[in-house]
Amino acid sequence: MTESAAVPAARQPNERLLSLIREAGCSNAGLARRVNVCAAERGLDFRYDKTSVARWIRGQRPRGRAPEVIAEALGRKLGRTVTLQEIGMGGSRQPPSAVGLTFAPGLLEAIEEARELWRADSARPQPTGTGQTPAGGAAVAPGALVEPSRDWLIARIDDSVAAPAGTGRVGMSDVEAVIATTEAMVELDRRWGAGHVRPVVAHYLNGVVAGLLTGSYRESVGRRLFAAAARLTELAGYMAVDTGQPGLAQRYYIQALRLSQAAGDRGFGGYVLAAGMSHLAAQLGSPREVIQLARAAQEGTRGQVPPRAEALFLAAEARGHAQLGDREACRRAASPALAAMERAGGSRGEDPDWVAHYDSAYLADELAHCHRDLEQGNATQQRASEALAGHPESRTRRRAIGLLVLATGKLQQAEVEHACQTAGEAGVLLTGLRSRRGSQYFADFNARLAPYQDTPHVKEFQERWRGAAPALV
Repeated sequence: MTESAAVPAARQPNERLLSLIREAGCSNAGLARRVNVCAAERGLDFRYDKTSVARWIRGQRPRGRAPEVIAEALGRKLGRTVTLQEIGMGGSRQPPSAVGLTFAPGLLEAIEEARELWRADSARPQPTGTGQTPAGGAAVAPGALVEPSRDWLIARIDDSVAAPAGTGRVGMSDVEAVIATTEAMVELDRRWGAGHVRPVVAHYLNGVVAGLLTGSYRESVGRRLFAAAARLTELAGYMAVDTGQPGLAQRYYIQALRLSQAAGDRGFGGYVLAAGMSHLAAQLGSPREVIQLARAAQEGTRGQVPPRAEALFLAAEARGHAQLGDREACRRAASPALAAMERAGGSRGEDPDWVAHYDSAYLADELAHCHRDLEQGNATQQRASEALAGHPESRTRRRAIGLLVLATGKLQQAEVEHACQTAGEAGVLLTGLRSRRGSQYFADFNARLAPYQDTPHVKEFQERWRGAAPALV
């Protein structure tokens, strides 16, 4: 294993590590040998030498699981447990602004990158509405979403993910528990909004899933474990979007993409690109990135996904063309999306879990957004109505957003009274949610009322919601 370290902004000598090495009576070469032996027992191929140890003493920190192995090697020599804090490696592994932004080339680095993000997120105070990232950085730059998609396109699936010498045995029952937890969180999120459940997901990833990934498991369990971790990480990204934290969402999506690669699931990687990153770019008003990400999903999964997923990926591309105002390009992406959904039919038995929910109602919802952005009021209303007819009551946030898109379509046809009535229905649903995304849609509709400010219906609408739910307006 080639040593790779994250360099602190101002490197300081690691006095704690030096003190323990002296207490243990180890030479630098002796400690390196002990670390390599401990690593081999865990199934890791470390090839450290006395120069590596000298670098650690000077303040360089090795990445991945190396700090844990160093602590274990010193603990064996001293005859007691040694913590990461005692060896001076208990702090953040990389500058805060970089946490979660790397599509790691190696499996161990990928595990550590994801764990670092989960740890940083679960340790931070909950947001106050500023939209800051867990690292306290600014909102995401849309162009930064595209680079990981290129890494994903050219990266090979990890040859092996088995971990025969990890800490604690991991079996399929553990994986099934993660899957069940994810399903429960999805339902709660749809019903009540991410504001109620996102902190729970962050703590579960850090407190449970992180430990499972560093456990001991055979190849088949490992693939399923990485798939489950990727799915929950993607959900955490979506929840970050719904709580107004695009920079955090970007980080979660990048790690979900890398974990899907370890799972050997190219299809889900495409889903992260099209349903996650592409939609985030659309929300940020970056249509060219929307198209690039959706096309990367299509190219990277060609021939490997069912028609339902093809429809999703094509619809995501159509959204980008619509934002650009390109009606013909939008039509060229939307038509095959509809054809793919037609081929998918009503049966979902053979579709993977991550796309089984994507039905004609979701596709109609996507196309309604396209027509809205193209200022096609009648078509917006038609597709939005189709979506609402197909979304069950349990999809509260989705129905609220659909009503606001429908209201916008009515407004585009100058049906002001009906538009306000429909938006009012959405407002009723949103008052029971904690969803920044839903509130943003409500605010967008409210802003579109500006040309009609003096009409009685608009005055009544704005007065009602200014008093009843200030957060919405």
